[in-house]
Amino acid sequence: MRVVVTGCSGFLGGEIVRQLLQRDCEVVGLSRRETPDLVRSGMTHHRGDLLDQTYLSRVIAGADVVIHTAAVAGVWGSWQHYFDNNVVASRNVLNACQEFGVSQLVYTSSPSVTFDGNDQRDVDESEPYPETWMCHYPHTKSIAESEILAADQPGGMRTVSLRPHLIWGPNDPHLIPRVLQRARSGRLRIIGDGNNVIDTVHVTNAAAAHLDAIDALRSRPDEAAGRAYFITQDEPVNCWDWIAKLCRVHGVDPPTKSISFAAAYRIGAVLETVYRVTGRSSEPPMTRFVASQLAKDHSFDIKAAKERLGYRPRINMEAGLQTLDGESVDR
Repeated sequence: MRVVVTGCSGFLGGEIVRQLLQRDCEVVGLSRRETPDLVRSGMTHHRGDLLDQTYLSRVIAGADVVIHTAAVAGVWGSWQHYFDNNVVASRNVLNACQEFGVSQLVYTSSPSVTFDGNDQRDVDESEPYPETWMCHYPHTKSIAESEILAADQPGGMRTVSLRPHLIWGPNDPHLIPRVLQRARSGRLRIIGDGNNVIDTVHVTNAAAAHLDAIDALRSRPDEAAGRAYFITQDEPVNCWDWIAKLCRVHGVDPPTKSISFAAAYRIGAVLETVYRVTGRSSEPPMTRFVASQLAKDHSFDIKAAKERLGYRPRINMEAGLQTLDGESVDR
């Protein structure tokens, strides 16, 4: 089976490649950055830009499966930047898959496509997209997700969208370093009452879910295809207790000071306005979206992923935290 993975140089994309190689798949990776470790492991790498349709067509031709993980994440930046990299790039991937008869397209989405700023406790995939958006990332991801799911064709290309929440694990370049850096500097505050419940997912499990999706699309396409699925550890945790554990694992004092959600939200709104008016490109230290993410519940019912994809977490929370022990983190 020839599998093309976009965003292979990313945290999740790289783990997906490694798990595919363990299955002896022929894996082709697409990214803007070089990936010498994955090439040494057996992946064929094509460096380029997903906005280049010629490049995409050349690489995707002959693929059986495409896993599209590449995206621009974050909470700040221009609409055009997010739209080009998350919507136009996904349309290019979709067009190339349709042109060359790819049988399966697995899209990496985000639970934030359903987030409207309010608590989400044990919600399932019936949760709708919000009517208004707090930042461009979830908005553009929702557009790409809806178009890819709409392209599902019985008897033709089958598509599925996965929504892993808060991916973490060894060598995480995003979530854990950001938390630790803020905690070390004393700038990390508990937002709200500190009792919000969240779901997370270890990178091993997030990647395995993509392979489960491939298997399900092949063995029971009519049951699995054309749907979105939340992907988690299936172990909801208190957000700030979990952050404290991450800090302690890495020898950092966890946050003890707090700020009300209302105050953090107001600060975020003011900073967004100031940064927008002054044209600053850097991310504000607080935004309305970040305040809401850190103060509200985010837990998800993954029954559909279990039943339709055969997904199960391969590594539980306790074992996952142990994979971080002794990890070298840039201080």
